[in-house]
Formats: sequence, C-alpha cells, structure tokens
Amino acid sequence: MSGAALTGGIESVEIDGVQVPVFNTAKTVADCFKYRNKIGLDVALEALRDGWSQRKLSMDALWSYATVDRVANVMRPYLESVTA
Repeated sequence: MSGAALTGGIESVEIDGVQVPVFNTAKTVADCFKYRNKIGLDVALEALRDGWSQRKLSMDALWSYATVDRVANVMRPYLESVTA
C-alpha cells in the first residue's frame, strides 16, 4: 500500500493509555475485498455483512475507500445485495 490507500481511514484509538493508529471499519472492509485472493472472499463478505448489520459503516464511506483501493467494481454487486 502507498499514498491514499495507506493514509486514508486512519483513526487514533487509545489502548492502555497509548494512542494507536488503526484503520476505520469502512477502510478495513474495502481492504478485505482488495486482498480477497489472500484471505478469501468469504472473509470479505462476512466483514461487509457484519459491518453493515452493526451499522459501523456507511455506503458513502465504503464506496470512497473502495474507489481508493480500486475495488469499487468488484464490490458493487455485493453492496447492492446488502442494501436490498
């Protein structure tokens, strides 16, 4: 990763008094689709379903990170099935 794919979606979370940078939920789901050949499409789909059902991500944010990760066309049918 480099550029916007590396720097986008970073949030600071405090763990045991230490500020730790982590990717937000929408960026994590987009990354799951980006690396679906390594981790499996089932993992990416489960991340999408869980994030959407728990209301931890919005379609706008997810689409934004999917575009940055260049997986928007891959994710489109799955996003349509989740929202339907």
